[in-house]
Amino acid sequence: MPPRAPKQAPLVIGWNEYVDIPAWGIERLRAKVDTGARSSALHVENLQELPRDRVEFDVILHRRKRDRRVHVRTRISRRGRVRSSNGEYSNRVFVTVPVSIGPVVREIELSLVDRRKMIHRMLLGRTALSGPFLVDVAHRWLLTRERPPRAKAPSRKRS
Repeated sequence: MPPRAPKQAPLVIGWNEYVDIPAWGIERLRAKVDTGARSSALHVENLQELPRDRVEFDVILHRRKRDRRVHVRTRISRRGRVRSSNGEYSNRVFVTVPVSIGPVVREIELSLVDRRKMIHRMLLGRTALSGPFLVDVAHRWLLTRERPPRAKAPSRKRS
């Protein structure tokens, strides 16, 4: 019997993390980690299906700064029916793309959906998180800081 590889310690992540999608030129996209969702979802607009199982769309990078967007053309990996958090079913287009979650790069499947009413542009579901991740729901941004800490003003001693 071949020797087993030693188990790696899980990478602890918070319930919010930044992700990168290098193939599309996207860095530091805020994502909500949702272990209750099976699939991952990405907010897109102007979704158009093209011939030969291709699709193009705009990824909206920021909730308020709507001009921050990336135009993407890619291959459709599948079409599927998804039940949203409100219990309604919808048919969605899925694409597969490498995503960086901290030091881990893995190819994940994303459903393309209108998340305009949601706070986060991206949702990371269980399938994307399986394996090396352990989610600490009490914390956010464990892999990266949301913003650099403010420099504190030097304290003045009064005599």
